[in-house]
Parts: sequence; C-alpha cells; structure tokens
Amino acid sequence: MKKTALFLLLTFIFYGCGGPGEPSWKAEGILKIGTDATYPPFETVNTASGQLEGFDIDVMKKICEINQWTSEFIVTPFDGIIAGLNGAKYDCIISAMSITPQREAVVDFSLNYYLAGQVIAVPTTDSVITGVENLTGRKVGVQLGTTGERMARSLPGVTVLSFDNIGSAFIDMENGQIDAVLNDFPTTAEYIRLKGRAKIVGARLSEEHYGIAVRKGESELLSLINAALLRMKNSGDFDKLQEKWFGLKAPQ
Repeated sequence: MKKTALFLLLTFIFYGCGGPGEPSWKAEGILKIGTDATYPPFETVNTASGQLEGFDIDVMKKICEINQWTSEFIVTPFDGIIAGLNGAKYDCIISAMSITPQREAVVDFSLNYYLAGQVIAVPTTDSVITGVENLTGRKVGVQLGTTGERMARSLPGVTVLSFDNIGSAFIDMENGQIDAVLNDFPTTAEYIRLKGRAKIVGARLSEEHYGIAVRKGESELLSLINAALLRMKNSGDFDKLQEKWFGLKAPQ
C-alpha cells in the first residue's frame, strides 16, 4: 500500500501538470516570448507607461488571444536572442527577425508576417552619400547580430561599427561619429518620422521577410502560431495592426 501511494504521488508530481518538461504554453497556458525592445515601431518600451508596445507586440498578443494563452514577454539583447531560445529561456521569438538560411539552420520559422529590407540613412545635411556605392571609406553604424550588420560587413572598404541597439547608431550619426546607418526600412522610417534628423538615400538594398522563431522540432507550437497568423490575415485583424503602427498596409 505504501509503495502504491508513493507511486501515485510521484505520478501526480511528474504527470499531473501535463508531464515532465512540458512547456508552459501547454501546461499553464503561458507563452513565453523573447524580444529585443529597442526597435520601434516593432518592439519598444513606452517611456511614459514602462510597458512594451509595438507592431510585433500586438501581433503576438493577438496570437496568444486566439490560442487562449497568456503572453509573457522576456526582453533580451538581439545578438543573444536565438541562444536564449535554444537555451529554453522562452518558447518563441518575435523581434523583427528576418528569415535567413543561417537562422533556419538553428531555429524553425513561422509563415512570414512582414516584408522589410535594408536601407541607408545619412544626416539630412549630407549631400555626398547618395547610395551604397558612396560608402567606401566611410563609417557605417548597424545593430549587432542583424542582417544589416552582415550586409555592411560584406561591403568593400566600409568601417562597420556595431551597436547594441539601433537608436545608439543614429545618435552617433547625429553627433558626427559615423557617416551612415544601414538598417531595416520600417525602423529607419520611424526614426526619421520622430526625429527628423536623417534621410534615406538610394534604393532599398534587399527584401527580407520577418518570421516568428521557435526551437527546432516544435511543430505543434509552430502549427498553432501559423494557424493564428492565417486567421488574423483572413479576418482583417492583421491589416488593422499594420495600419495602426505604419499608417498603411505593409507589403506582403
């Protein structure tokens, strides 16, 4: 009898809450989400309220609402965000993350939900840099761990300075410490809208699709996220969020 009671107790401990090692989104209905909150209008901290806000934040909250999960955002620097996911600090990532072959080798991505691309920004007073061909011999600021950093490092004769957040790169450009910033179009456009101290020059240098990342093999979670994204697009909820944060429907 004692052995039976002990067995039942252990069974409850290990399996009563849904099984050993079961993720919180399944066991408790809490989805843990990694994000780098330094990238408006996708994810940032509202200075007045101290709360996270942005397009990505709203998209993820809606996905959680559809799946009846509680969202729990965990802020982490972008350059270590995939390592944090694979270290099980959170269940997924939404952080204006471009889908690339290098990243697909270590994580699985959802359906793409936003089309972006790299652009060059310079001070409004600059009349010399008109495109990527004028960056040789120049100092270019990028965000650490991004596709913009990878692109900048592939350009001949460019001195690349990597920053923990893209806002610091723009500040250094304002102060004359760097000549240009290479970064995603929507965040660059938002900075210019708010600050008005820079301008975009030349053509868009790439087309990049953003995706939500999960650990390799998390097919059930990925399926639920994809189904929610499709439902949002079909219902018009996705368009409403794009209009809220960008003033127009983003290209697909």
